[in-house]
Amino acid sequence: MDEARRIYLGQSKAGEDSFILSSAFNKHGVVTGATGTGKTVTLQILAEKLSRLGVSVVAADVKGDLSGIAEPGREHPKIAERVEKLHINDFSFEANPVCLWDVFGERGLPLRTTISEVGPLLLSNILQLNDNQEGLLHLVFRIADAEGLLLLDLKDLREALRYVSEERDKFQDEYGLISPQSVGAIQRRLVVLEEVGGDKFFGEPGLSLSDLLQCDFSGRGVIHLLDSTKLINEPRLFSSVLLWILSELFEQLPEVGERDLPRLVFFFDEAHLLFETASDPLLEKIEQLVRLIRSRGVGVFFVSQHPLDIPEKVSRQLGTRILHALRSTTPREAELLERAAKTFPSADGFDFKHEVTTLGVGEAIVTSLNEDAAPTEPLTVYLCPPRSRIGPCDGALRSELLSRNPLSSKYTDSVDRESAFEILKKRREELSQSAPKKGSSSSRQGPLEAFFKSIVRSVGYQLGNAISRGILGSIKKR
Repeated sequence: MDEARRIYLGQSKAGEDSFILSSAFNKHGVVTGATGTGKTVTLQILAEKLSRLGVSVVAADVKGDLSGIAEPGREHPKIAERVEKLHINDFSFEANPVCLWDVFGERGLPLRTTISEVGPLLLSNILQLNDNQEGLLHLVFRIADAEGLLLLDLKDLREALRYVSEERDKFQDEYGLISPQSVGAIQRRLVVLEEVGGDKFFGEPGLSLSDLLQCDFSGRGVIHLLDSTKLINEPRLFSSVLLWILSELFEQLPEVGERDLPRLVFFFDEAHLLFETASDPLLEKIEQLVRLIRSRGVGVFFVSQHPLDIPEKVSRQLGTRILHALRSTTPREAELLERAAKTFPSADGFDFKHEVTTLGVGEAIVTSLNEDAAPTEPLTVYLCPPRSRIGPCDGALRSELLSRNPLSSKYTDSVDRESAFEILKKRREELSQSAPKKGSSSSRQGPLEAFFKSIVRSVGYQLGNAISRGILGSIKKR
């Protein structure tokens, strides 16, 4: 096998080298362990090794300490000890190509998309809507899609909700009862979202996925870090932003089949937040998305505190498992430990409970897939140290990364073009002007005729060209 296609992780207690085949990254994985056991550093190790192979990486930086991957590491006795223990002869400190993003535009390039592109399913999750409210939101999207109305930001959605509510007598024959109370409830949830800054996620220019698949001048894959130090305070928005990126990757990238090297690997940190907040219909879509996105050359690694944070239907699709220490000090923890052991392949002589509860920092139980795609026996591995800095990057470096990022000119300034808000407002004005005055001739065009004429006059939109939506409700563009 080509050595470049084997990613070195470290060494087992018996002195056996531990590798992950690059092709296994396309078959997904999970990194778990209790707080403070080294999950973030493991993510850092995997990301920098993938980058050296020319693979793009997307990861959430929840605590800000993953950003150190952008600068070279520093001498430290523990790093020197681990390098010597593993007999790594070519170890050197080095930085990695990094692009910083931030939904709020404060600690990275603004990450935006439009209401239309997010779709009703994910937006319902963000807004915490009940079934009736979610059904109404789907209806609003359906009407907007059918009429070619782009919902770019929150003011567009508010205007569309107002339009559907005011014209509900016309729509109820086809779609059923439209409750003004549900419209009002959704409007109030939009206010709450705006108060926490969630409105900044919606607008233009939206993220272009081609910008996530770039290599630097030396051929290294760019590591895209979504600063989530503030975003994590809104768990539903945090998980939905990450899920939207995954959905877009699936909908926009062409099928490539099985690959020795993935196009991109996506690390979904704090994955328990996704599964704790998602509705049952959304969970079904997530399971489907994880299963199908492999065909796009995209690998997904979930990162969480416990293997059982990942639902079984998703967990059984994950080929690589890296487990840091778990605690077993209470009966409840002992029970969870027994169940966690069942997520790993069994091996003669391997005492899972003893190994996982005695792991030190920088040690993990590892199993992956061999060349025949069969699970390897679990090994307790001393992980190699990262070559980049452990911990947050220097503030001056963060500023430098932003100022010299060639994408800054593309994403820094927002754009507010004509969309549903302006078009529906114009329609109301035209309807008001064209409404028949008291005692006027009935031959004058009625409100319905004026309504359709105003649609025709709307520049840039075409009736009958309904938008096609994918698994999670995002717009299909392929």
